[in-house]
Amino acid sequence: MSSNQRRPVYALALAMLLVVVSWVAPSSSAQAPLDFKLKTTDGGEITSEMVRGDVVVLAFGSSLLGPLSKQQAQGVQELAEQFGPRDVRVYWVTTDSDKPQARNYATDEQLRAFASKAGLKAAILRDPEGALFKKTGADQLPAVVILDRHGAVSVPVVGGHDPKHTLVEALSDRLNKMLAVQ
Repeated sequence: MSSNQRRPVYALALAMLLVVVSWVAPSSSAQAPLDFKLKTTDGGEITSEMVRGDVVVLAFGSSLLGPLSKQQAQGVQELAEQFGPRDVRVYWVTTDSDKPQARNYATDEQLRAFASKAGLKAAILRDPEGALFKKTGADQLPAVVILDRHGAVSVPVVGGHDPKHTLVEALSDRLNKMLAVQ
């Protein structure tokens, strides 16, 4: 292989390395903390002030995405089981509408039934207008957003679904690094 033929290979390898590094790099807290107040499907609410000081995982999804929703919900539960005892708050945040006339409407009861079927015991939060989703910089469902202890978004936001890795595998390094920082 000539040196001219190797250049694209090296460039591709470097680009892949940069993607991997950005995936696992902890955030800088240069971003302003997010402020939010979301309802739970059991009638409660979670606010940004309630979770400030903890690392928070917000897994945005919709019960209407079929098997993808179920896979995400199962991944969220695994993440909650592994990192919940280490003071990481893990939530599944649904963008399903709470308005009966909407195409993507789901009642709290339907969301709880979906969670039960998928084995999800983590709290379900409602972001029916997608206001928090938009504030995080996420641009597709499903998406996972990690908030640092100050409430700022840890970049990059993880969008889509990686069939080769579980959510725990994809986020463990980042979460462990964030937990190590006091």
